[in-house]
Amino acid sequence: MFTSALKSLSSNISANYTISSSPTSTCGAWKVYDGKKKSTGRAVSIFVFERKSLDAQAGGFGARSSSSSMRKVHEEVIARVKKESNLLARLRHPSILELAEPIEDTRSGGLMFATEPVTASLAGLLLEKDDQEKAGGVAGRPSRFVVKGDNGELRRRELEIDELEIQKGLLQIAQGLEFLHESAGLVHGNLTPDAIYINAKSSTTLAVEQKITNDTSDTPSNIHPMSLSEVLYHDPRLPRALQLDMDYTSPDFVMDSNVSTAADMFSLGLVMLALYNSPHTSPLKTNSNISTFKKLFSSSSSAPSATNNYLSSRPLPKDLLNGVLPRLITRRPGQRMNAREFQQSQFFDNILVSSIRFLDSLPAKTPNEKSQFMRGLPKILDQFPRAVLEKKILPALLEEMKDREILFLVLQNAFKIVKSLPSGRRAFAEKVIPKLRETFTVPKGTANERDSAKEAGLVVVLENIELIGESCSGKEFKENILPILQLGLESHTHSIVDKSLGCLPTIMAVLDFSTIKHEVFPIVAAVFSKTSSLGIKIRGLQAFVILCGGSPGSSEMLGDGLDGAVQPLKSAKPSNNAVLDKYTVQEKIVPLLKAMKTKEPAVMMAALAVFKQVGKLADTEFLATECLPILWGFSLGPLLDLEQFQEYMALIKSLSARIEIEQKRKLRELSSSSSATRSNDLMNVDSTDAFFGNDGKDVGESDFERLVLGRGAGKNTSGMFGDGLRSQPQQSQASRAATPVFSWSTPATASAQHNANRGPTVNSMGASLNDFAALKPTPLPSAGLGNSMTNGFSAMAPVQPLNKQSSPWSMNPSGPMSQPVPTSAHSQTQPSFFIPPPPKSTLPFPQSSNAALSAQNQSTIQNQYQQGLGGSRLQMNGTNQPVRKKTGLDAYESLL
Repeated sequence: MFTSALKSLSSNISANYTISSSPTSTCGAWKVYDGKKKSTGRAVSIFVFERKSLDAQAGGFGARSSSSSMRKVHEEVIARVKKESNLLARLRHPSILELAEPIEDTRSGGLMFATEPVTASLAGLLLEKDDQEKAGGVAGRPSRFVVKGDNGELRRRELEIDELEIQKGLLQIAQGLEFLHESAGLVHGNLTPDAIYINAKSSTTLAVEQKITNDTSDTPSNIHPMSLSEVLYHDPRLPRALQLDMDYTSPDFVMDSNVSTAADMFSLGLVMLALYNSPHTSPLKTNSNISTFKKLFSSSSSAPSATNNYLSSRPLPKDLLNGVLPRLITRRPGQRMNAREFQQSQFFDNILVSSIRFLDSLPAKTPNEKSQFMRGLPKILDQFPRAVLEKKILPALLEEMKDREILFLVLQNAFKIVKSLPSGRRAFAEKVIPKLRETFTVPKGTANERDSAKEAGLVVVLENIELIGESCSGKEFKENILPILQLGLESHTHSIVDKSLGCLPTIMAVLDFSTIKHEVFPIVAAVFSKTSSLGIKIRGLQAFVILCGGSPGSSEMLGDGLDGAVQPLKSAKPSNNAVLDKYTVQEKIVPLLKAMKTKEPAVMMAALAVFKQVGKLADTEFLATECLPILWGFSLGPLLDLEQFQEYMALIKSLSARIEIEQKRKLRELSSSSSATRSNDLMNVDSTDAFFGNDGKDVGESDFERLVLGRGAGKNTSGMFGDGLRSQPQQSQASRAATPVFSWSTPATASAQHNANRGPTVNSMGASLNDFAALKPTPLPSAGLGNSMTNGFSAMAPVQPLNKQSSPWSMNPSGPMSQPVPTSAHSQTQPSFFIPPPPKSTLPFPQSSNAALSAQNQSTIQNQYQQGLGGSRLQMNGTNQPVRKKTGLDAYESLL
């Protein structure tokens, strides 16, 4: 029960419609809001009458004694307004305001009803026109009036009052009056600019506010209108918008109390004068006073007539002044023309108005008349105002797309209108796209039957694809236009397929990469592989060029890679980033080219253009292994002439040069990296040889013979880290010749003779310390040791290799050292002091010990050795005295 009561309090319009927060316009006592039905999204206009407007007007007259009477007056006004609004539900005509939702009460006690969407009232437009003219001077400015939109942006007003707009609007008002007078048997009675509205189609409609019975009409009426006395009564306590406006009233009402259809024609004449007057108001100024009204018409100078230019401050059109106004603004009703005669007047006798009238009656015309009209309409489209084209002509043409016989003619005119409109992008998205989708889109699962009329319309769409791409966003293009293009690509008519492939540059500029790769390219590839037409094959190859980033008809050549001065052909459209990726080009497009069977020159040259683009994207290895063999095969085609063959060879040479340059670059990089690697490896090998005492030198031929023949094998003993004490080989003559000779040097002959007398010598100090084998120290007497320490290096002599019989020391294989044996007399001439070696270790000495001895140190030690030969020498005693074995660095104490 509570729910039912709550429903009764809620408004049907408020519950089912979304209403804007602020009114878009004010028409008399009504505020107009934009609305949209929640269930269907249908746009409407919500008219709201607020009861507080009555209270505000009566505030100055209100008193406690009259509060009850004012309440009664308010109730009568609301009842009358409700009755007037209910008339719209019974009157159906294109020139009568269409009711969408009946009138209902609001919670605040006011009224509300919904109608077709309206943009403004004529009174509001005239008021804006006055403001525009004031801002631009007395004569005004012809430019559009700039208004502020809902989002705060300044925009030009879409509606403009020009000559054609006036003629079209007056014609539609006359049609509405004709319907009221002849069909409904009613007299409007209050025809003012506030009662005239412009709807979303830029059509003029009448608001049926006050209707009076037409006593002279023979047409019966079932509508209960208002009485004349009720209309003429003016209550100052009520708003003027709710009462008769005497500035537009016929003298028949006020002075004669006569009700006839001629009164509406007199009011129509005053509305026409307001359209041309400045300011845009009626020439009569009555202040809603009957006495003032009668006084104005009592004198010829104060009443509008031809002698005073109908009290207009501006010149009137010649046709209007001579043939229309004299038969509208006249004191006698019988001299006035009716609504039908007004429509046939000379004022409407021009090509533009006649075209609009023909367009309104187009559904009733024959197919031949429709076709002739559509073929001639493009010649005069430029003469129409832009607002008329967008609001009136374009919607009327799109409604005729249902007729397949004139579909292509309708589309030609529609695209021409969209191209000429400054707001063509919006008009195309709101009006044209839904009709295109409805006409060409085939539901899934439905067989696409061939329709020649529909295909003709599809050709017009494809011819205007560039305009379509500029007039819609990428999302709109993908959702609405791309299915139409796919329909054209899958068509069985070659001309449609050819035009569809020609649309690819526009598609590439609008759609994204993913859509092109997964939705556009597969269809193009399927058409190319399945077609048997050479023209479609060539067009498909041109499409591949575009998909690879080229431009249609491009003849640019790749450079040879040497000068770097390749200048591509300039394209009309900027390049985009939505080209196919390298993988698709290599794995999809090139195999399609390879599988071609035809060798026609036109096809071969189109394929050459594709390979030029492939050469920019593919890898050099792919070019070498896949593309060049195909190019060589195509170049040897039997139908190619010399010039075409040379073009193929130019591309082959260019790609080959690119491959060569790239391969050389790779090899240089590999060579530099591999050289560094080999250098590191060689360094590692050298260190290994030096580690084992090889020093990178080959074994001498004589050493090898002595080794294998057993000659002198016992003379030299080698340790595990290199050669031990071995005789110094005789230097070759070449080596001796290469030895430098200085003034302070010992003569070579003397040195050689001295060395020969001394016999074999020990290896030079240039040999690595690793070459010394383990030696046993000879026990020395105390005095000898002290003398040795005193003399330093002068008492030292290099150890000489001795024969086994005369060596005071011998290497015992069974042990590290052997017992000393007596030496012979011959051995006394040899040095008897030996440098004790360090303890044997399992690890070799570092390589750096050998490198640490420079050539200068070697020569210094040798000189000290030579000087030591002449000095005192320590002679080893034959007695064996116990000597403490030294280890580590102490073993080299004698060197210090």
